[in-house]
Amino acid sequence: MRKSRPKKRIILPDPKFNDPYVTRFVNNLMLSGKKNLAFTIFYNSLDIVEGKMKDEEKSALEIWKQALENITPQVEVKSRRVGGATFQVPMEVRGDRKISISMKNLIHFARRRPGKNMAERLAAEVIAAYNNEGGAYKRKEDTHRMAEANKAFAHFRF
Repeated sequence: MRKSRPKKRIILPDPKFNDPYVTRFVNNLMLSGKKNLAFTIFYNSLDIVEGKMKDEEKSALEIWKQALENITPQVEVKSRRVGGATFQVPMEVRGDRKISISMKNLIHFARRRPGKNMAERLAAEVIAAYNNEGGAYKRKEDTHRMAEANKAFAHFRF
């Protein structure tokens, strides 16, 4: 679209928890339009999390939300070309993009994990992210470290 920004689509809440973030996560998890399968994987993974984290007083959904919060980056680096040189300029991340990055990282590192099925791998990654460890948390830490190292180029932000 040349002139105007496209309007935001309203994401309907999921049937079980009535939470739009769950639907957004499932949309990212979905492959080849198989949304029912994605919902099944997500709900099964939350059941596995519930079983493994019995000593916690939080529900599986709260653990998942806390895990997402733990892997959400606050800053990222973007390439800016200034006078023939390319600089990695640290920038704050917009709210919607923060959520999107954290969800995609969680799914990406869950897919790369070894395990029997996707529900188990996703549950393991959620528990790891909740405990501030795992691949998705490491990605966030690396992003923050890179932004900190390139703080000198912050004045190139525009």
